[in-house]
Amino acid sequence: MKRFVTPRLVVTGLSGGAGKTINSLGLARAWAEEGKRVAPFKKGPDYIDARWLGLAAGTPAYNLDPFFVSDDQLRSLFWDRAHAHDVALIEGNRGLFDGMDLEGSCSTAAVATALDAPVLLSLDCTKMTRTAAAVVSGIASFDSQLRLGGVILNRTAGDRHRSILRQTIEHYTDVPVLGALPKISPDPIPERHMGLISNSEYDGQEQILSRLAQIMRDHTDIDRIWNMACAAPAPSLAISPLWDAPCPEPEVTIGVVRDAAFWFYYEENLEALRRAGARIVELSLLDDAPWPQLDGLYLGGGFPETFAEALSRQETVKERVRALARSGLPIYAECGGFMYLTRSVVYNGTRYDMAGVLDMETVFTSHPKGLGYVEARVEKDNPFHPVGTVLRGHEFHYSHCVVDDETRVPGMALNVERGKGTLNGRDGFVQGNVFAGYTHIHALAAPWWAPNFVEAARRYAAQDGAR
Repeated sequence: MKRFVTPRLVVTGLSGGAGKTINSLGLARAWAEEGKRVAPFKKGPDYIDARWLGLAAGTPAYNLDPFFVSDDQLRSLFWDRAHAHDVALIEGNRGLFDGMDLEGSCSTAAVATALDAPVLLSLDCTKMTRTAAAVVSGIASFDSQLRLGGVILNRTAGDRHRSILRQTIEHYTDVPVLGALPKISPDPIPERHMGLISNSEYDGQEQILSRLAQIMRDHTDIDRIWNMACAAPAPSLAISPLWDAPCPEPEVTIGVVRDAAFWFYYEENLEALRRAGARIVELSLLDDAPWPQLDGLYLGGGFPETFAEALSRQETVKERVRALARSGLPIYAECGGFMYLTRSVVYNGTRYDMAGVLDMETVFTSHPKGLGYVEARVEKDNPFHPVGTVLRGHEFHYSHCVVDDETRVPGMALNVERGKGTLNGRDGFVQGNVFAGYTHIHALAAPWWAPNFVEAARRYAAQDGAR
C-alpha cells in the first residue's frame, strides 16, 4: 500500500466552453517546456481531449472516470500513472459539479475530492464584473470538501475589466485570482462534433500548444499555480496497486488497429490484454502491409468517415478482415471499428464500401444519434461478456445503423438499459466470434473482458494449429 504525494490540480469550469481546455493545455505545455514531468489526465471518457493533453505534456494522457471505476480504483489508477511525475494535471469536463444525479455523482468535483486535489476554476467573464465574485463565492461554499485553490479569468475585455474583476473577487472571497486571459480570436483549437479536432487531423498543433504556453506565461502567475499544486496534501487513504500481478509471458497475439482513422483506445484496455497473456501488435487499415499471424483483432473507435475513401480503396485489407472473420478469429469492434465491419458507410451523401463482415450499413447524420453513458445487460452468448453481467460503457456517434431485413441480421448480445445502442435498444452484434457495436468499454469496468478475449484467442490459436 502506498500514499501518493504527487503535486496535482484539477482545472475546471462552470460549463463546457469556459476556457478550461486552453488553460489545461497551456499549463501542461508551459510546465513541460520548463522540464517538468507532467502527468496529464482527462476526467470522463473523452479520447480527443486526452490526446491533446498528452501532446501538450509530452507523455500519454489517461482518463479518470468514476462512472467506470470506484473511488479506490480511481485513486489506484491515478497513482499508477502519476507517481513518477513532478505534477499531475487533470482537466475536468462540463461544469464542476455536474454529475449524474442530485448528489453530483461522477462529477469533476467528485474526482477532485477523491484525489484530494485542489481546483483551479476557469471562469468565462464575458460581459461580467461584480457578478464574478458572487459566482466564485458560491462555488467556494457549495461543497465544504472541495479545495478551491484559485481562479483564472477568461475572455476578459481589457485592463479595466480585468482590474474590476480581480478587485471584486479578492474583496468578497478568499479565492486568489491567478490569471486573467484576454479574448483569444480566432479560437486556437478547432472544434467539431465530438469536441476538439484530433491532433492527427490538424496541422500546426505544436505551434498551437507553444502559443497557449506563452499565453499562460504572459497572463497567469504560473509560479503560484505551481505552488497550489504542490500544496495538495497526502491523502488520508492508502492506495492499493492497480494491477494484481505482473504481465505474464504472452501466449497469443492480438492485433490492435491503430492508425489515423482508428485510435480510440484506453491504455488500460491494452494493458489488461497484456496482463491476461496477449502480445499486442499495432496494425493499420489504411495500407496493405502484411500482418503477422493473429489470434485476435481489436478494432477501436475513431473517425472512419474522415478516411472513408482511403479505407474503401484498400481491397486487400478488406478481404483480409473478411477472411479472418470467416475463419473464426475473435474480433472485438467498437463504434468506428463496428462501422468498418459493415457493408458500407454513407457520409455526406456518398456511399463507401467497407469490409462487409456484417450485412448492414451505417449512415451519418448532422446530429448525435447516441451520446453519453451506457448500461447494458448481456443476454446472448458471446466470447467476451458473460450472460447476465451488466456492462458499463459510453457512446458518442453521429451515425446510425440501417439494415435491409431485420430478420436476417445477427443477434445482439446487449439489452441497452441506459443509452441508445445500435438497433431497437440493443447493441453488440454477435456473428461467429465477432462482437461489434457502438458501445465503448473500459477494461476496469469490465474486468472479465480481457481474460475472455485472450481465452478466445487461445482457443482460436489451438484450432488454427490443429488445421
